[in-house]
Amino acid sequence: MPYQNISAEIKPDDKNEIIGFTQQITNKLPFLINLTEEERMQIPKMGDKTIAFVEKALELAQQNPNLVPPFLNVEELKRDLNLAKDLRDLLNYLSSLVEKVSDTYLAVGSEAYVAALSFYNSAKAAAKSNVPGTDFIVDELGKRFVKKTNAKTQPPANQ
Repeated sequence: MPYQNISAEIKPDDKNEIIGFTQQITNKLPFLINLTEEERMQIPKMGDKTIAFVEKALELAQQNPNLVPPFLNVEELKRDLNLAKDLRDLLNYLSSLVEKVSDTYLAVGSEAYVAALSFYNSAKAAAKSNVPGTDFIVDELGKRFVKKTNAKTQPPANQ
């Protein structure tokens, strides 16, 4: 079902409060990191099937400590697994919220752009009819549609 046009606003106090909430969330998660694209591609990923594998490996490592290599800290494995599961839950919730904010931003941005284009087209029609003051409006708004040329693609000037 297509969405209905959105007519809403966010009061400045509400916007500031929401930003404050996101800062509170960030403060509650001081261990969050940023990975480079290369790091994201290189590290092994843990999905639903992998979580089950890690859970089983943890269970079996706890039951069979004689098989745990000396460099493996089982308690740290348990902490990492629990954190990963908690972050997955947060990510699922936050991703849904981000998707809604993103979709709404896209929709209202489209509404505003279409309205602005309507005004621009009206001003162009008025300018063609020599309505005073419309040339400035058309020139100002037309700057959005001017294509920039690349100096490298232009032929050299004759000297």
